[in-house]
Amino acid sequence: MHRTTRIKITELNPHLMCALCGGYFIDATTIVECLHSFCKTCIVRYLETNKYCPMCDVQVHKTRPLLSIRSDKTLQDIVYKLVPGLFKDEMKRRREFYAAYPVAEVPNGSNEDRGEVSEQDKGNLTDDEIVSLSIEFYEGSREDKKGTVENGDLEKEKKNGVRFLRCPAAMTVMHLAKFLRNKMDVPSKYKVEVLYEDEPLKEYYTLMDIAYIYPWRRNGPLPLKYRVQPACKRLKLSQPVTPESVNTSGASECESGSDKAPSPAAPAGTSTLPSPAAPAHGSPSAGTGTALNGTSNCHPLPPARCRKTTVNGSAASALT
Repeated sequence: MHRTTRIKITELNPHLMCALCGGYFIDATTIVECLHSFCKTCIVRYLETNKYCPMCDVQVHKTRPLLSIRSDKTLQDIVYKLVPGLFKDEMKRRREFYAAYPVAEVPNGSNEDRGEVSEQDKGNLTDDEIVSLSIEFYEGSREDKKGTVENGDLEKEKKNGVRFLRCPAAMTVMHLAKFLRNKMDVPSKYKVEVLYEDEPLKEYYTLMDIAYIYPWRRNGPLPLKYRVQPACKRLKLSQPVTPESVNTSGASECESGSDKAPSPAAPAGTSTLPSPAAPAHGSPSAGTGTALNGTSNCHPLPPARCRKTTVNGSAASALT
């Protein structure tokens, strides 16, 4: 099975930060010769006086190094999605700049260059943003439903079974499953599993994670499904306990005591266990130990059967 590991953003910083300014990539630009990336303003300013890569000293271009750099939109989108609030702060900074310096307005610049693109238009989510989602019962994979879709019966059931919710982007799949469990009064012996299409979702996924991992284009509610399955219980393997194995140590100790010579208080041919009518000295009840030379060699044991053994022609009883 595939294992999913959550890592911290600080572990990815070496791949997301510019070596020239020490900040996260803004307008990420890559050198064609060595594929090292930098902020656009940083590398353009650097190549005005240098013709070599600042990281590996590879020659960018002999005369016009700016011809050997390319804008890397994919890398920039990754940075915006991984670093919370970076896109929002950058757009705000650009709007403030062009508001303070209207002369610097570029006629051919895009809306993103002027800071006029919102996070919703860009496709980025924030933790406090409200996400609309639809939830319905999972009835099987798409292959199982092909015949039903042709008859049109599935579409009618789908319209009646779909529910719509508005939830924060930071809400996890575990919280959504708990909400469904409480809403439908699902017993504890069953588990509620949330799916995207036919794939079960991890409990620690947030709605923001789902929006970034799966191909949801935000042209409608986030389509989720759920199913109810019996909860798997782990069986604990234990060895069966037999009466012989419980009191093995006590029985062996009593049997070893019976091999000794009988004391004057207990003549040969008689049982060393005190009888109920005449309890031994210092023993509150019968069957608690064997008296040898006035002392007890057996630990207190629960009432057990006695068996007679013959040692050197004398009879004695021991606990089993």
